[in-house]
Amino acid sequence: MAALAWLLIPVVAAVVAALWARWASRNRKVGDVAELAGYERFREAMERSRSGPDGPDGQEAAPAAAAAASTTASDSDAAA
Repeated sequence: MAALAWLLIPVVAAVVAALWARWASRNRKVGDVAELAGYERFREAMERSRSGPDGPDGQEAAPAAAAAASTTASDSDAAA
């Protein structure tokens, strides 16, 4: 009976390995569609951000960045 138990262990391991291999090599059709849609949203967002300093509502997108740029320019003028 002990010999049968020792033979059963590799058989069970082989079945588990075969099931895992089948699961790992399954066909994944859904991934590309979601990735392409995400990439398209990313491209659209990058095009919007490159369109200019105005946001979608016509106001300046980053007033704090403009203020920081003006203080940096005045600091460099004072140093010269």
